[in-house]
Amino acid sequence: MKITLLGSNLDITPSLKTYVEEKLGILAKLVKHFDDEGVAELKVDLARSTNHHKKGMVFRVDANLRLPGKMLRADDENLDIRTAIDMVEDKLRREIEKYKTQHEVKRGDREK
Repeated sequence: MKITLLGSNLDITPSLKTYVEEKLGILAKLVKHFDDEGVAELKVDLARSTNHHKKGMVFRVDANLRLPGKMLRADDENLDIRTAIDMVEDKLRREIEKYKTQHEVKRGDREK
């Protein structure tokens, strides 16, 4: 699975890049079948929600996972960028499981 990192208004440090690749790279196992076809691609946008405030939900993470016939999306805002990344990983994991279930049902209908 190809992971593309974007930093809208945030500098992506090497440690942050490594963290994203480790946490969201785990999802590659769930989309392994689609990755063999060369279709799975994950775009992650890390950003500050605004430049002027320092309290509240400061960091925002948006992730778009392209699969055959479907775009899965997850986002989160949090005080800590790493927590936001963890939440996005959880949301994407649930979306992938739903997609796989639907995809298996459709494929099963065609085999009958």
